[in-house]
Amino acid sequence: MRIAFLTALEGVEQVELTEPWAAVGASGGTPVLVSPEGGQVQAFHHLDKADTFPVDQLVGETSVEEYDGLVLPGGVANPDALRLDEKSVAFVKAFFDAGKPVAAICHAPWTLIEADVLRGRTLTSWPSLRTDIRNAGGTWVDEQVKVCTGGPNTLITSRKPDDLKAFCEALLHEFGKGSA
Repeated sequence: MRIAFLTALEGVEQVELTEPWAAVGASGGTPVLVSPEGGQVQAFHHLDKADTFPVDQLVGETSVEEYDGLVLPGGVANPDALRLDEKSVAFVKAFFDAGKPVAAICHAPWTLIEADVLRGRTLTSWPSLRTDIRNAGGTWVDEQVKVCTGGPNTLITSRKPDDLKAFCEALLHEFGKGSA
């Protein structure tokens, strides 16, 4: 199981990157850090700088065919930057077009909104995104984790870092279906 973790170079909520990353690794999978630019991803603990992580692959030099699934960590600035990057948005949309599972937490659905993949889908997120999700044609629910299979792929979403245990369990279960 090879899983892409797409982040901008700045603004990712560290725990929303590291916990799913560790879960994928512990399950025998290979997590790959993908970003629009090379170098180091500067993670954050809310608004404070945290650790840095090396980029493994540039989004413009990889393709959905190389992965079994996609994880979109949150943080406010991270998905806001990604949704302005055409190659990142196209990369995200390609997972939906290929029918591969995508997991997004907290503010990460902003990138999904930009990719125009939420029409008819049910998902959760940080509460401030509910109107954006509804305006993009999705149904927002306030649940710890939501697995939506009502589209071309499976979409796993959670609201916040407190939901990470359930989020990681759900994404491993759903990502494992595709690589079994």
